[in-house]
Formats: sequence, C-alpha cells, structure tokens
Amino acid sequence: MTDSPAGAAGRTDEMDIAELTRFRRDLHRIPELDFDLPETTAYVERVLGALSCEVSRPCRSCVCAHFDVGGTGCTAIRSDMDALPVTERTGLPFASEHPGRMHACGHDAHMAMALAASRWVDRTVRREQGALPRNVLFVFQPAEETTGGAKTVCESGVFERYGVDRIFGFHVWPDLPAGTVASRPGPLLARSSEVTASFTGRSAHIARYREGRDALGAAARFAVGAKWLSRKLEQEEPCTLRFGRMEAGTVRNAVAGSARVEGSLRVFSDAMFDRACAELDAVARTAAGEEGCEVELGFSEGYPPVVNDPALFELVRGALPRLEEVPEPLLIAEDFSFYQRHLPGVFLLLGTGTGTPLHADTFDLDERVLLRGLEAYRRLLTTE
Repeated sequence: MTDSPAGAAGRTDEMDIAELTRFRRDLHRIPELDFDLPETTAYVERVLGALSCEVSRPCRSCVCAHFDVGGTGCTAIRSDMDALPVTERTGLPFASEHPGRMHACGHDAHMAMALAASRWVDRTVRREQGALPRNVLFVFQPAEETTGGAKTVCESGVFERYGVDRIFGFHVWPDLPAGTVASRPGPLLARSSEVTASFTGRSAHIARYREGRDALGAAARFAVGAKWLSRKLEQEEPCTLRFGRMEAGTVRNAVAGSARVEGSLRVFSDAMFDRACAELDAVARTAAGEEGCEVELGFSEGYPPVVNDPALFELVRGALPRLEEVPEPLLIAEDFSFYQRHLPGVFLLLGTGTGTPLHADTFDLDERVLLRGLEAYRRLLTTE
C-alpha cells in the first residue's frame, strides 16, 4: 500500500517536529555564555559528526559543517549558540540545568533549525547525487550576545576556504504571528553603539557655589540637548539616541565635581552614525562650556547595521512565496551584520506569536513554528 502525498507530508512533518523538538530541548538544558561553550559545541559536533560532511573549528568555539555536493557556489546557513546570564523561571521540564544561565533569546531554536537542516541536506545528497545545486556550509558561532562572534568567524577565512558567496540566518521573533517568516530589503536591524559622556568640573559647597564648576548641570544640559538632537535626526531617517543612566556628585549640598551619562545610539547607516557622533560631540562641548567643565565623549564600536542585500533579497522573495515584509527597520542590533559586510546576506525573522519578549526569564516557544524556518532553509538551499 502506498501513502497519499498528504499522508506522506504529514508523517514528514511529524518526523521533523520530533527532531526539532529534541534538538531544541536538549540544547535548552545546557545554556552557556559568550565563547565558553564546551557542552554546546560537543552536542553540535555529535550531531554533525554522523553526517556526510566535513566538520571543522575555524576559530574559537565555532563549529562548521561543509557539504560538498559538487555544486556551483556555496550557501552558508548561520546559527548562534550562546545564551544569556538570566535565571530561568519558565518551570518547564527541560528548563536550564545551569543556574543563572538561560536560552532566553531563542538561540536553542536557531541551532535546532540548523541541525535539522543539516540532517536534511545529508539525507538529500545520500539519496540523489546532484539533488542540490550548491554546496552548503553550516556555521554555528559563539558570542552573538556579547562581543560579536560573527566578526571572528569572518576573520578566520572559512568563507574563502569553501567559496561561500551568500549567507542566510534566522531569529525567532515574539511580536510576529506564530509561523510567520518576515524580512525586508535593505536596512532591517540597527547599528548599536553605547555612548558615555563624562563631565569633569570642580566641587564646592553650595554656600560658595560660584567657586565650583557644576558637572551635574553640564550633564543635565547635555541630556536635554541630546534628546532634541535625536528628535531632529529622526525626521530624516530612522534612528534613536537615548540616555538611561546618570551619576553625579557625592552629597546634596555640594556642587558636583564629576558626572557621567550613559546611553545608546542606534542607526541604520554609517553616514547617520558619523553625523550623530559629530553633532552629539558639539552638544556635549556646548553643555560643558556653559558650566565651565571639561567633557569626554565615547562611543563603543558596537555592531554594524543588518542590511539585507537587495539582489539576494529578491531571490529569497522568489523562493519563499509566503514571505512577509517588515514595514520599517527595527531598532535592535545583531552581529549577523558582520557577515553582510563580508558577503551578500539576508536575515529573516520567524514569528513565535508568544508576546513574551526576548531576554525575558519566562521566554518560551512552541517548537511547531520551527517547521516554517526549516521549510525556508530547504527552499533556500534548493535555489540556484
């Protein structure tokens, strides 16, 4: 007796969801941080080691699997592996076994989709030589949440070694309906830079305030000026400049001799970043000068903006007929951007429909949504 196509498809989905669930829950139990991923990399290598691929570690705490199918060109699939320093409060039977650490950003789900896709590639090429038009490289990277492990992967030369000419990646997204796959051409996610303004004045008792140089006053002027600057820049292109922490002085009845203001700048182009930095520097110096203070303004390197290659995005649009378009760029950051500065890439969002935000200690998802991500990977890997 032969199965109907619908029956076969149903059983395939059941097999896929069982595999995705097993991978995701196994990995959810063993969250690790930054580059310190011994259990996670061992798990990933065990799965990949049983497949017809070349497994390598091109740089610290990175695992890659290359499938040479005799194709032209090579497509890379990226997954991040690190977790967050969060104490899990989901109460799930497969909750974190590592106190103070949790896969609260869905990287366990990303790994599950990539591992399931690698097993699908293995089955496909074993069944029929030439079934895939392009070679495939799976990249499991460290330190997305901290120092940008993607940059280290790019510097390793692994993409040149295997002739990779395009890369795709996913992030689960609670604000989208469950199973929705979405993205947009051009800017998708922001460049993030931490901003610190340090003001130095002269402390004096408030009874002799004229002898002081008010660092707190300068910091307050700066914070207000920065808000007006942000509003002006936002009229020209999406960006945000906000400060969330200020620290100044030692006692209430003395002019503050020092003050520090900390915030974040998020933009979608290098030109806007350079302009925002220059204009914020002018605001800081004006504020300091009005109070007779000195100022140091610093910007962290951060991650570049995630900008989807327009030509590759059109290929993705053709391969994924149910792809939805994100109406405007999002003000979060992701180190997938380093890959896109190295080679053409498209980053995709996969809706979980949970509403619980990423990084929350109660974050969870229904593994059935991962079927859509796996389906998208299959379609992209069969596209020339």
